[in-house]
Amino acid sequence: MTPEKNLKERIKELTCLYEVSSIIVNNDFRELDKTLYSIALSLRKALQYNKYATVEIISEPYHLISSTISKKTVLIENNINVFNEPKGFIKIHYPADRFAKKDFLTEEKKLLQTVAIHVGDLLERVSIRENEAVLKRKMEHADRLSILGEITAGIAHELNTPLANILGFAELLKSKEPETTQTSQDLDKIINSAIFSREVVKKLMFFACEMPQNLGLTNIVPVINDALNLLDPTFKKNNVHYKVTLPKAEVLLKADTIQLTQVIFNLVLNAIYFSPENGLIKIELEEVKDKVILKISDEGPGILTENVQKIFQPFFTTKTVGDGSGLGLSVVHGIIRSHRGTIDYLPNKPTGAIFIITFSKQ
Repeated sequence: MTPEKNLKERIKELTCLYEVSSIIVNNDFRELDKTLYSIALSLRKALQYNKYATVEIISEPYHLISSTISKKTVLIENNINVFNEPKGFIKIHYPADRFAKKDFLTEEKKLLQTVAIHVGDLLERVSIRENEAVLKRKMEHADRLSILGEITAGIAHELNTPLANILGFAELLKSKEPETTQTSQDLDKIINSAIFSREVVKKLMFFACEMPQNLGLTNIVPVINDALNLLDPTFKKNNVHYKVTLPKAEVLLKADTIQLTQVIFNLVLNAIYFSPENGLIKIELEEVKDKVILKISDEGPGILTENVQKIFQPFFTTKTVGDGSGLGLSVVHGIIRSHRGTIDYLPNKPTGAIFIITFSKQ
């Protein structure tokens, strides 16, 4: 290669590095595929035989090529490392019927390596940005739930006294009325409505973690079995099946047995409600080091993406009117949080919902 041609190739390579740096600096994180495609085109222009070359960039979920790849090619490639781990690669192809591997210049191999480093740095920045966004959403969600907890605790306390008065005076009046009168029947409706309202208040207090707890070291395996035995008629009535996977050994956890039973009841009843006929609900318990993990999965429709952030908020429900108060999952969240645990939702495959409860044993 003549000095003039050699100089020309070096200028092309330096121009490529300048363009790649500019593309990355001006990158729109929402259109990363366009950024990677622009880098592929820039790298292609810098090659000695760019007319015949194809640049390919693969890093999940992206796959960009600068032009159609021949069926048989000779190529050079370099890994794209993100946080020191290979997360894809960049390849430069030439048609095998025209070129041999020796047609790649040493400088082109070095250029490919440098561009791969730049792309890896870009993907690291994207990953950090996405993780920060996820963390921010979780913190905002936790703040909203905390505020809602304070509000619902206040509401519950304010409603308790008038509800107790309504229930007490209604029962007093009923005791003075013959059972057959219309007044007695009307008082029954008042009493039943007051009892229902009191249960709603109790759920609100659970959500706000205002209910007293009786924490003790408990083997939770029989607690789960007892809860499912009580729910067995409901499974049969709805023609829904269930499969339980529990350790044979004891699984000890510091918990309130009654509240833990309520968590299982609420989650399993929800799963039954949304399950199709002959659907299968799985209840799995495992002990991993210092954690206890309970999974409850169903084969229902699952939860829409836009609703995932709302499911633990009080009064949010996707059930039909009259079938739910929208407090079940709020109560579950409050109980688990008071036990220093976490609850997460994952979509089941191919369809359904999975709730994962994690308790720390420490």
